[in-house]
Amino acid sequence: MGEGRRGRAIAWPDGVAGRPSRLREWSYAARLPRWALRVGDWAEAETGPGRAILWTPIAFGLGIAIYFTASHEPVVWAPASAFALAALFVWLLRARPVGFTLAILVAALLAGFLTATLRTLRAEHPVLARPLFGASLSGWIETREERERTDRIIIALASFEPGRGSDAKLERVRISVRKGTAPPPGSFVSLKARLSPPLAPLRPGGYDFARDLYFQKIGATGFALGKIERLEAKDAAPFRVRFLSGVAGLRAVIDTRIRSALPGDAGAIASALITGSRDAISAPVNDAMYVSSLAHVLSISGYHMAVVAGVVFFVVRALLALSATIALGFPIKKWAAGLALIAATGYLVLSGAEIATQRAYLMTAVVLLGIMVDRAALTLRTLAIAALAVLVIAPEAVVHPSFQMSFAATLALIASYERGMPWATAAADTSIGARIALWGGREIASLFLASVVAGAATTLFAAYHFNRLAPYGTFANLLAMPVVSVIVMPAGLLALIAAPFGLDDWLWRLMGQGIEWMMYVAQWVASWPGAVGRIAAFGVTPLLMGTAALVIVCLLRTPLRFVVSLPLAVIALTLAIRTPQPDVLIAANSEAVAVRGPDGQFSVMRLGSDTFAIKQWLAADGDARTPGEKDLSAGFDCDAVGCVAVLSDGRLVAVALHAEAFADDCKRAAIVVSRRTAPSGCAAKLYDRGRADSALALTINRDGFAETRARAADSDRPWAPSAVTKLQAPDATPAEPDLREDD
Repeated sequence: MGEGRRGRAIAWPDGVAGRPSRLREWSYAARLPRWALRVGDWAEAETGPGRAILWTPIAFGLGIAIYFTASHEPVVWAPASAFALAALFVWLLRARPVGFTLAILVAALLAGFLTATLRTLRAEHPVLARPLFGASLSGWIETREERERTDRIIIALASFEPGRGSDAKLERVRISVRKGTAPPPGSFVSLKARLSPPLAPLRPGGYDFARDLYFQKIGATGFALGKIERLEAKDAAPFRVRFLSGVAGLRAVIDTRIRSALPGDAGAIASALITGSRDAISAPVNDAMYVSSLAHVLSISGYHMAVVAGVVFFVVRALLALSATIALGFPIKKWAAGLALIAATGYLVLSGAEIATQRAYLMTAVVLLGIMVDRAALTLRTLAIAALAVLVIAPEAVVHPSFQMSFAATLALIASYERGMPWATAAADTSIGARIALWGGREIASLFLASVVAGAATTLFAAYHFNRLAPYGTFANLLAMPVVSVIVMPAGLLALIAAPFGLDDWLWRLMGQGIEWMMYVAQWVASWPGAVGRIAAFGVTPLLMGTAALVIVCLLRTPLRFVVSLPLAVIALTLAIRTPQPDVLIAANSEAVAVRGPDGQFSVMRLGSDTFAIKQWLAADGDARTPGEKDLSAGFDCDAVGCVAVLSDGRLVAVALHAEAFADDCKRAAIVVSRRTAPSGCAAKLYDRGRADSALALTINRDGFAETRARAADSDRPWAPSAVTKLQAPDATPAEPDLREDD
């Protein structure tokens, strides 16, 4: 243990504190160059006591990520046996520091894999294999979402009749209905609906919506056909339905109260901040929030939870301190922390408990519990414990952008405040800190640096998941966040307390004024030239390397963090920029086709009615155009029976709209796409009905085209059954002439 600046103790290995490390004591150390000895000192420092806990959630999350890359579902005994063996090695190597640390990390990785496997088993439920055009269903409405054009409900099914020719079974479905027609949560309803299997990735490397819905135990999505009838249920609603409907009812009451005081987008955003329901925000405002990097305000996460807990903690402690007897005789700080924890728990339940909110709550709970037991609160270890807790409860969160971005921002902020910005956290006992405090600028500087650090930490994940960058995000946050912190969130919290007394109206209006300012900033910044930073999609490899660079620079303490992280960051950036983009994209079942022409842009031909895939394709290509633009199909030359587009190398891609087109297209084109069944003997690369069951990307190479599927042909996961699994069981009744007398 060495003594740090300002009298703080620093846990640091001997080699760094001044005494020789073990590497220097080895016989051959004298023959090593000085830089190698220095690197050895750094490496020993990073593997010292207490360091493994910081890397354990990283290894645990990596194990979960590896689980999701499997082509078929693992049998549970395999990861369980591997974890048991790793745990045995942890015990055997407990006396060897390096081996013990490595064994812990391997065991954590296997524990993550096992946890994800068990989570999938717990979530097991039927998933619809093919569309149903007139299913009859009845059940309880669990939740209701109000959106800009339609409403959406989740129904826990009591009965399900798929219709003729299908024996599908489902437990929960998500249904879109006409706006204003959705009954309240807890209602027992009966309706007919058109149902589809959960949405598969719309392009190779795209987000897997079906996987998301599987862990929500939703087996199909669709829309209502006709009226929704409210009925009296024969049986009592399940506890889950009663609980969710109770919470949803409370959220609906609060939402109605907010909207009555604040109409329009201000009310929608206020409701999003209090209840977590953000689907009613109009598209222009929502886009402006994303472009200006203020969208994080709409998702209840660490910032909101910290404000709620902080306000309650401060107010309770201040009120208790008014009495000298209470302040001197009782632990009012711990009492305030306990009440703040209760308030944070209520906020978690009220807001819907999304992944970011869970992470924020666990982080806040650990901080408040630390105060209650007189321990250091906000540290990297706190974050590690919170991350492990979230991943144990919901391992599927590791592939969710909300989890990745919230933890990346929090990790970078804590690391910066622990080591990079001591002047921002300590009292004004340094020359820089004293001068900044003298001018009253410490809070402004801290806000600026926090915005820069959090924005830089989340840039990689925003680019990967949303293909967007926010070049003016720091400026927008500097203008908007002080108002959100000082006016919007405190006013909303006080309005919740005042609502039962009928004294909340003016507080909602005060909250709305702050929101109006935030919307003005978002739309103003979004209108600046170059405000919309677009980036083409890149693969998982740059994402993993960039994530590793971020984790290393935040968790390591010695200069080794720069030696390792900088090359990783440069390689990740290079790979992301140089990722080859596809030349042809084909939607599942050939619903749409995109062809990259000689000008480098996609021309898109839509054969079905769905435009969501096209929107995703354009975003992934860094293209600012929208699916509704007229010139989007300008690269296609069409006649009465089909269309043709030219690739960058001069070859043709044909879209056969009628059967007569196949004869000519199969001879002249390199690729033929059609929703019809092509005749046998087509010389072109053919994607017709039944041959494009997954979204495809084709890239020109020396051998013709490299084909990449959004979902591998041999994939067989619970949320993505293989083609064989999807097939209905054949009729096993033997023909009467085939029966023998003894059968």
